[in-house]
Amino acid sequence: MVESKAKILIAASDLFSESGASGLSVRAISKRAGLSTIGIYNHFNGKQGILDALYIEGFQMVMRAIEAEDDAASPRDAVLQGLSNYIDLAARQRGHYQLIFGRGDPTYTPSSAATAVGEEAFNRLTHLVSKVLPQALSGRQKREAALQLWALAHGYVSLQDHEATELIPNAAWRDLIMTAVTTHLDALIAKHAI
Repeated sequence: MVESKAKILIAASDLFSESGASGLSVRAISKRAGLSTIGIYNHFNGKQGILDALYIEGFQMVMRAIEAEDDAASPRDAVLQGLSNYIDLAARQRGHYQLIFGRGDPTYTPSSAATAVGEEAFNRLTHLVSKVLPQALSGRQKREAALQLWALAHGYVSLQDHEATELIPNAAWRDLIMTAVTTHLDALIAKHAI
């Protein structure tokens, strides 16, 4: 049963990455996964259930990616490693990434459970970023700093999907993103050290 669910989610993520929401139907997923449509309904209660599972799975991947504290030499290094992992995740898991951050399905509204996982991912990033900032800062200030870094990384990742990006070689994007994130993180640290 677990293997079938995994096949369904992999197929759905691949289809979403290739064609967006328009290419994601229960019939297309069943064909790609090599399973019957009845099996999909038994596991996920249709397309909405699959999208919810992908959304949750995507944010769980984000949480694992940004948890870099144990491997890092300093809190600053942990933030940079977490954001680097996030960038790598966006490249490897395009379908999940596009669903949770990009071109979603207009008919899909995340369930409360899915929304809670997304909020938890942001809370974990905020916790990670707060370790490089003075403790005296308010929770709001720490969340804003985390949001700035996340938005910056996400903006660069999203730009890779646009035609204008042909001006920059694909191999250069990662370095460009990390340079921007590092510069902004150092600016946040300097700003709050005063």
